[in-house]
Amino acid sequence: MLEMMARGLYHLAMETLVGSTIRVARRKSRMSQADLARRLGISASYLNLLEHNHRSVSADLLLRVSHILPIDLKSLSPAETGRIAGELLEVFGDPVFENQEVLASEIRELAATLPGTAQAVVRLYDAYCAARDSAQDLGAQLLTDGSTPVGAQRSRFPMDEVSDILQRHLNYFPELEYGADKLVHDAALHSDALFASLADYLKRARGIEVRIEKAGLMRLAVRRYDPAKRILWLSEVLRRGSRNFQLAHQVGLLTQEAALDRIADDPLLTTEESKALCRVALANYFASSILMPYDAFLKAAQDERYDIELLGHRFRASFEQTCHRLTTLRRPGAEGIPFHMLRVDIAGNISKRFTPIGVPFGRFAGACPRWNVFEAFMTPGMVRTQLSQMPDGKVFFEVARTVRKDSGGYRAPRSQYAIAVGCDVSYASQMVYADGLDLASRDAFVPVGPTCRLCDRMDCEQRAHPRMQHALAVNQNVRGVSFYAPIID
Repeated sequence: MLEMMARGLYHLAMETLVGSTIRVARRKSRMSQADLARRLGISASYLNLLEHNHRSVSADLLLRVSHILPIDLKSLSPAETGRIAGELLEVFGDPVFENQEVLASEIRELAATLPGTAQAVVRLYDAYCAARDSAQDLGAQLLTDGSTPVGAQRSRFPMDEVSDILQRHLNYFPELEYGADKLVHDAALHSDALFASLADYLKRARGIEVRIEKAGLMRLAVRRYDPAKRILWLSEVLRRGSRNFQLAHQVGLLTQEAALDRIADDPLLTTEESKALCRVALANYFASSILMPYDAFLKAAQDERYDIELLGHRFRASFEQTCHRLTTLRRPGAEGIPFHMLRVDIAGNISKRFTPIGVPFGRFAGACPRWNVFEAFMTPGMVRTQLSQMPDGKVFFEVARTVRKDSGGYRAPRSQYAIAVGCDVSYASQMVYADGLDLASRDAFVPVGPTCRLCDRMDCEQRAHPRMQHALAVNQNVRGVSFYAPIID
C-alpha cells in the first residue's frame, strides 16, 4: 500500500517542494546529509540538489526516504498541501495582519515545506478565534441578562477536527470498505430486501431485535439503541432508504468497532467529543458502503454518467447520501471523478465540506455568495449547474440542489439545506449535467472566490469586506459597484 502511494505521488516532485520536506525531516532527525545519502545509496552532492529542489525525486527514492525519515506521504498530496495553504491564506487574511507583508507565495511554501508548523499556525488561530468569540459571547450575555455564561471558553470545534481527518484520508477508508464487502458476503445481504436482511443478521448474529416505533415515542430521535435490552428502535418517519441507512449505521457501530477506534485514535482529534463524532462519521461511511457497494456503485456512476438522482433511485439513497458516496470513490486503480462536496444552510453556515483537490472553501469567514450552492435556495428541488472560475484561473464544474429533512408530521420542523458537488472542469464531460454546455467558453464562467478577504476581484457587486492587506480607500462623493470597489477618478 505504501509503495502504491509513493508511486502515485511521483508527479508531485515538480508540483510541490518535496526536496525541502526531505531536508526538514532530515534535520529533525538530526541526521547529516552524508549519513542520509549513504543510506540511500546516492552521493551527498546529489542529495543536496534534491533537498534544494534542483532535481526531481523519483517514486522509488521517495519510498526509500519514507522508510528512513518520519515523512507522512499523505501530507505530500496536492489536496493536503492545498488545504493547509488555503487555511493559512484565510488566517493571514484576518484584519489583525493588515499591516504585515505576507506574500501568498511564502504561505504556499510554508505549507509545502513545513506542514506541521503550518498546521500549528492554523491551530493557534483557531484558539485565538475561540477566545475572541468566547469573550464576545460573554459580553453579550452579561449585557443581556447579567447571568454567568455556560461554557464561556470554547475549544476548537469537533466538526473541524473530524473534517481534517476525512481530508487527510481523502475520504477513503479501505478498512471500512473491506468490512462492508465482507458483511454483505457473510450475511448474504440482498439489495432488494436490504432492511429485512440486515434485521435478520442482527437477530441471528447479535441477538438484537429491530422495531419500528411511533414518532411520538421516539422523543425526537430517529434511531435509538438500548444495549441492555438489545433492542434497536427506528422511527416510523424514516423513508425506506433512510431506514436502511440508519440500520446499516448501527450495524457498523457494532461490527466495525476495532476499525472505528483505530481510525479515531488520531492526534488530530483532541477531545472525546471529536473522537465520538469521528466514529459517527465513519459509521455513516460504512452505511453508505452497505447501501452502495463500491464496485457496483462505481460502475453504475460511470454508466449513468454520474446522474445523482438516478443513482439515488437505483440504490435507494438520498441525494445527499449519493453525493457523499461519490466523494469516496478513491480506491487506487478504480477511482471515480475526484469530487468536492459542500453542504450549507440558508443562513450560509457550512456544516459539511470536503475538498480533495484543494478547492478553497472558507473556514473562518463567509463563503462567496456567487457559488451556485447558495443560488440553489432560489429554486428548491431543482438541479443547478455552474462553471466556477477561481481568482487563480482554475475552473470547476458545480452541481447543486436543495434537500429537505423532515422529522415528523404536520407540526414537525422542516430543515432545508443545499448540497453541492463539483470537480475540475476537465472531468465535466463525463457528467450528464454538462451536456449542451460549452465548457471552454469563458463567457460561461462565473467568477467566484474563497472569501471576500482572499479575493482580488474588486469589481464584484457582492463584495462584503475589503481584500486582505489593502488599505480601504473611501471617497464620500463617489459610489462604486460596491462600497469596497476602487474609485477611478
